[in-house]
Amino acid sequence: MKLKNVLIVVKDIERSRKYYHDLFGLEMVLDNDGNMILTEGLVLQDETIWKDFLGKDIIPESNSCELYFEERDLEGFVRRLEDLYPDTVYVNRLMTHTWGQKVVRFYDPDGNLIEVGTPM
Repeated sequence: MKLKNVLIVVKDIERSRKYYHDLFGLEMVLDNDGNMILTEGLVLQDETIWKDFLGKDIIPESNSCELYFEERDLEGFVRRLEDLYPDTVYVNRLMTHTWGQKVVRFYDPDGNLIEVGTPM
């Protein structure tokens, strides 16, 4: 068995496609009417589909999981994030852990938690 995809819930699938393309270079692989697969195995699902399926409310910024990316030029990434998405809500701005890894944590426009760190 192998993990194929990670799905996140989004309010505006096209806005989210652009966001993940602009910041992480992810490309659309398949657009299936409310379910969009991006490269690297990220799936965007329209909030109404997820809500109908679960029968429960979606809780943005629930902090129960995160998408983790690695980037060698983290300072350059943070500049791009600030330039393209100046209204970003941060959990922590660029910082360095005691073990030497630099990281930044923030929410995407739908409240999904993202961490970007330098490779370990």
